[in-house]
Amino acid sequence: MSRRPRRREAFTLIEVLLVLVILVILGSLVGIQIRSAQKKGLVNSAKAQVGMFKTPLDMYQLDLGSYPSSSSGLEALRSAPGDVQDSKWAGPYLEKAVPADPWGRQYQYSNPGKHNTDGYDVWSLGPDGADGTDDDVGNW
Repeated sequence: MSRRPRRREAFTLIEVLLVLVILVILGSLVGIQIRSAQKKGLVNSAKAQVGMFKTPLDMYQLDLGSYPSSSSGLEALRSAPGDVQDSKWAGPYLEKAVPADPWGRQYQYSNPGKHNTDGYDVWSLGPDGADGTDDDVGNW
């Protein structure tokens, strides 16, 4: 009987390291895609919330004849500002408190608007938190 050398049935260190490198590369690609989708989701959420302010602001404008002042801001939708007659104010125009944007900051409000000069601007400062940058999410 001839004896054949027994073949090793284990992985070499290089094979294991190669598999680990491939897994790390795949994991990082998936992580990048997830972060990109999350950022897009937050921006879409901010766009939807900004759009939801239109109806309460229009109702406010119908009752009082103008949109809230910049100094009153969006809080005028929850409680009557000091500069309006309580008999005209038919609010609250929002059922709950003014929500924070998806990044946890307050929505900004301006009347008259810089972008909508015949109306108002409502916007989120976006992911970077800085006003006036390209990532701001507003009603323009």
